[in-house]
Amino acid sequence: MIFPQNIKYTKDHEWIRVDGEFGWVGITDYAQSELGDIVFVELPKVGSTLDQGKSFGTIEAVKAVSDLYAPLNGEVVELNKEVQDSPEVVNKEPYERGWMLKIRIENPAQLGSLLDAEAYKKLVAK
Repeated sequence: MIFPQNIKYTKDHEWIRVDGEFGWVGITDYAQSELGDIVFVELPKVGSTLDQGKSFGTIEAVKAVSDLYAPLNGEVVELNKEVQDSPEVVNKEPYERGWMLKIRIENPAQLGSLLDAEAYKKLVAK
């Protein structure tokens, strides 16, 4: 399982990679492996507001449907069309091509409440 060091993680298995005022959001390698073959991703519209810890969409796999939770407060500025057209890319490349949305981060201080790679690795090892 992969745990990139350059991103932050939620206890709900989402990740965010921050660059300036923007963040790219997806689900972790652990989450995609637990879900199995992903067949559909429902994402909010561009311009939607996300609230940290609240559901912003769903991800559907062959064996389950799960909510997606916002790692930070922010505004959706872009959706990953590739994930919408070919959701299986999340299984193949959860941290690269499998990102789901790009947000403009509202409160960068919230990053402090997220997990680093080591803390997330311990969480999923339980």
